Amino acid sequence: MSTLAPLRLLREPWNASEGNQSNATVGVSGGWCQGLDIPNELFLALGLVSLVENLLVVAAILKNRNLHSPTYYFICCLAVSDMLVSISNLAEMLFMLLLEHGVLVMRPSIVRHMDSIIDMLICSSVVSSLSFLGVIAVDRYITIFYALRYHSIMTLQRAVVTMASIWLASTVSSTVLITYYRSNTILLCLIGFFLFMLVLMLVLYIHMFALARHHLHSISSQQKLPTAHRGGSLKGAVTLTILLGVFFICWGPFFFHLILIVTCPTNPFCTCFFSYFNLFLILIICNSVIDPLIYAFRSQELRQTLREVVMCVW
Repeated sequence: MSTLAPLRLLREPWNASEGNQSNATVGVSGGWCQGLDIPNELFLALGLVSLVENLLVVAAILKNRNLHSPTYYFICCLAVSDMLVSISNLAEMLFMLLLEHGVLVMRPSIVRHMDSIIDMLICSSVVSSLSFLGVIAVDRYITIFYALRYHSIMTLQRAVVTMASIWLASTVSSTVLITYYRSNTILLCLIGFFLFMLVLMLVLYIHMFALARHHLHSISSQQKLPTAHRGGSLKGAVTLTILLGVFFICWGPFFFHLILIVTCPTNPFCTCFFSYFNLFLILIICNSVIDPLIYAFRSQELRQTLREVVMCVW
């Protein structure tokens, strides 16, 4: 089965000899070790849905001047990152299909060069997407805990510097990753970055949830409305679970795959896990589809602007 998704260079461990990989494969012969055959049409469909969704988010934010604030600029950058994930996936899939069917004829050296460029684009979009998820969490934290000082802390100039720094760092890190992808040190840095973002989001969102729950408890005790307190706490808990759950489910398997490449490249069970790499890529693309629903479409003003954009298109 050919892998038509990006990041194929991380699909299998390079730090295991060919013989060891073969022995590992023979060692565990269960059907579940044969991986999951995901049709190219699914990659294409999810990529198109994500592309349209995030393109609409960007168009709505650019159209409405009321949305020209650091918060929505960060959401716009997240949408651009997710859009690049989709574009990279679609570009690489179409590129390989044209090569396989003989429509496009190129020298092997040029094919490798084009593949590296596309892989660099997808790596950059992955790193920037994770970064902006963390920045949005910090921005929301400042909004809640430093509401009166928010506009002096998160100025437009600081927001622009933050966005430019993330895009620059993402480009540099993706270049280093593609160049030295066989280095365990590089992979450990990428894994550490993911764990840092996971812990950051956990701490910030749980702290925000605890504050909201405390405020609800104070209001309900003053007005003697325990039912409203329980309902608000439940809603907040559900929102927190969805937000962090989606992040962990969509990104966790891919980074666990990288951890196994570093720690147990020849273990039979790790080898079985490697065979599901395409599934992990599908989950990342699914995250690009879900992000607008969590971070953008919950805004009433953005939804209204989105309806205007759609009506103009039609």
